[in-house]
Amino acid sequence: MIQKLKVNKTELGSKTAKGGFANEKAVCEKFEAWDRDIEAQEWLKIMGYDLKKISSVKAIQIPVKIKKSELSEFDITDEIEYENFIKFKKADAQIKITIKMGEIVKIENISLKKANSNADYNQIDKRSVDNYQEMWNFDDEIALWLKFFTGELNPNKYLNLMPVKKFKDARRLFFNEMPERIQNKIIEFFEQNRIVIVSDILKGRGCLSTQWMLDKV
Repeated sequence: MIQKLKVNKTELGSKTAKGGFANEKAVCEKFEAWDRDIEAQEWLKIMGYDLKKISSVKAIQIPVKIKKSELSEFDITDEIEYENFIKFKKADAQIKITIKMGEIVKIENISLKKANSNADYNQIDKRSVDNYQEMWNFDDEIALWLKFFTGELNPNKYLNLMPVKKFKDARRLFFNEMPERIQNKIIEFFEQNRIVIVSDILKGRGCLSTQWMLDKV
């Protein structure tokens, strides 16, 4: 399914493409074969394009790391944009669509997700607590307890800080095993900053933030 991040998911549910894709490369290949790929044509129509007005589509798989010598290929024009890419990048593919009228080029960034219908969760962002602290500026106390929560720090080595001495999981701390004061502090921070946090996790920031999400269920 491909959708504008602000569009209600149910509006596009009936248009969900059932065909499979293995990875980012396969999706890029489908977009580049848009003139004969029915699924890619459906995606483009959902994105608001009139197929009759498209003259070409170029799809680029965005690597995890980009060399500075390759910045221009992804329309990254300066050092600040490059730093934002490193910190906030969410797009997995960049689609350049050339419209027939006046050779207008439209650029769309897409985030690709593969959902597992058998799982009760789906990982959409994976970074270290230090990375999140740099992005959202929470204090060192919150960072410490989030590291216990994620398992970056083993709570068994910090028993003097723990309100309980035996944990549900020996590798990490559950949220309700933290001191109540810490629980409230973390909840308060996330409530006060929820808009920027949700936006960073789903959309990202900068020139490679994503406008669309494509997922396979």
